[in-house]
Amino acid sequence: MPDLGNSHGLLCVCSRWEEEKKEDGIKWMQLEHRGPYFFYYDGKPLKLSLATEEIATFYAKMLDHEYTTKEIFQNNFFHDWRKEMTSEEQEIIKDLDKCDFGEIHKYFVDKNEARKALPKEEKQKLKEEADKIQEEYGYCIMDGHREKIGNFKTEPPGLFRGRGEHPKMGMLKKRIMPEDVIINCSKDSKIPEPPEGHKWKEVRFDNTVTWLASWTENIQNTLKYIMLNPSSKLKGEKDWQKYEVARRLKDVVHTIRAQYRKDWKSKEIKKRQRAVALYFIDKLALRAGNEKEEGETADTVGCCSLRVEHIQLHPQLDGQEHVVEFDFLGKDSIRYYNKVSVEKPVFKNLQLFMKNKDPSDDLFEHLNTTFLNKHLQDLMDGLTAKVFRTYNASITLQEQLKALTNSEDNVAGKLLSYNRANRAVAILCNHQRSIPKTFARSMQVLQEKIDAKKKQVEEAQEEVKKAEDEFKDTKDSKAEVNVEKKKKLLKRLEEQLARMNIQATDKEENKQIALGTSKLNYLDPRITVAWCKKFGIPIEKIYNKTQREKFAWAIDMAGEDFEF
Repeated sequence: MPDLGNSHGLLCVCSRWEEEKKEDGIKWMQLEHRGPYFFYYDGKPLKLSLATEEIATFYAKMLDHEYTTKEIFQNNFFHDWRKEMTSEEQEIIKDLDKCDFGEIHKYFVDKNEARKALPKEEKQKLKEEADKIQEEYGYCIMDGHREKIGNFKTEPPGLFRGRGEHPKMGMLKKRIMPEDVIINCSKDSKIPEPPEGHKWKEVRFDNTVTWLASWTENIQNTLKYIMLNPSSKLKGEKDWQKYEVARRLKDVVHTIRAQYRKDWKSKEIKKRQRAVALYFIDKLALRAGNEKEEGETADTVGCCSLRVEHIQLHPQLDGQEHVVEFDFLGKDSIRYYNKVSVEKPVFKNLQLFMKNKDPSDDLFEHLNTTFLNKHLQDLMDGLTAKVFRTYNASITLQEQLKALTNSEDNVAGKLLSYNRANRAVAILCNHQRSIPKTFARSMQVLQEKIDAKKKQVEEAQEEVKKAEDEFKDTKDSKAEVNVEKKKKLLKRLEEQLARMNIQATDKEENKQIALGTSKLNYLDPRITVAWCKKFGIPIEKIYNKTQREKFAWAIDMAGEDFEF
């Protein structure tokens, strides 16, 4: 039975509350003492109650973020904020446009600048305090081993952001109290003490799960967990098993593909719909898509829950035949937009499925995730839509690396090939991001550096020519040494310029693609480790320290000849 020892993870919550208690239980008292700021409504200063003021600061901190310009964010925030106001405040504050958060925003900007400007010793002191908390609360004992805990701090209250165009953005995330928290540890361990005057919601002794504590967040009513760090043995083993299941799919995928092709012609419409959906899951790495409560979250769909309005059929488009145009909101409200040429039987089946239906009707009305998952289990033990996603992502990376990597390239050139291979996977999995706000400026800075480096190269070329001319005239050994010296400098500058050009290409190609999600969740790290070993690329060029800890099992295991 796992022994979690003293499940310290949660105690950090208590330390945060104890810290607040030292400050009279409310963080905001401190702000008033350290420098007054004002909230203005309709041009007049207004003293807010503590709860109202705290929520105002959540909005003020985000003033320079594009979220606060979005109407849905503003509406959700204002609705939740008004609920927390006193009746007097509700009478006065009726229009968000009349609220001026400028002074509060400036307070936090100044505070941030002051923190950056702290002397080195002060910064070191803060780091030591953080390290002390990490040391005390960031570890647990499991089966006699000291294991690192992942997210040992609960999320503070604030405004929900969500991903994509989430309909709940701007809503108030409430503070987590001990009474919300379930502790999980072993019976023979020392159970963590809740803060004075509080108690845990429940203490469990469940050794069939890996979480140390959990609570339900108020926005989407979903469970949140304190888990072990990805570098822990338990997590590493789980990761390894995940990729081994995906590798097993490699042996049966051709049989599965032959079967769903055959089912496209089945007399049963249910089988046909399942076969077309499975084709999309395989070819496009679509998620299966789970049913959800009406109005619970955004109108997000997966493959099984696609509606007629989410696709358009084009017999011919852009020089291709049988094109399906997809447009829907996927997981995390990220838009999935794609035009893809499909096989003729798939196209014909889609025409059949859409016949005499309204736009809001289900495309696959005879299909749900339960039915699909049961079929996948019958095809291969442990098979799910996510396994297809992991398999196709990993195979794509391996194939792209073989096709793109040139052994003659320098390290920067090989890394560009790696990022391009990773990008192919991110596109397959629809891992998008919005273009960073700082993108244009950072590209401009990089271009200025490139232009300056080009000038240096041109000057160095002239210097080499001068030195060669001098050597021709004098045949002097000193002049010969000078030629070599100038050539070496030129070569170094040219290499620097080449690296900068590669960096600019990489940055431009990568501006709207998030490489991290696939790299951490869908790509067997052994493919990357093997590639690094084969081409002499330091592993730290691909994985940072945290990622190297997470994938320690793969770094130990994979040789340069590993094949997924």
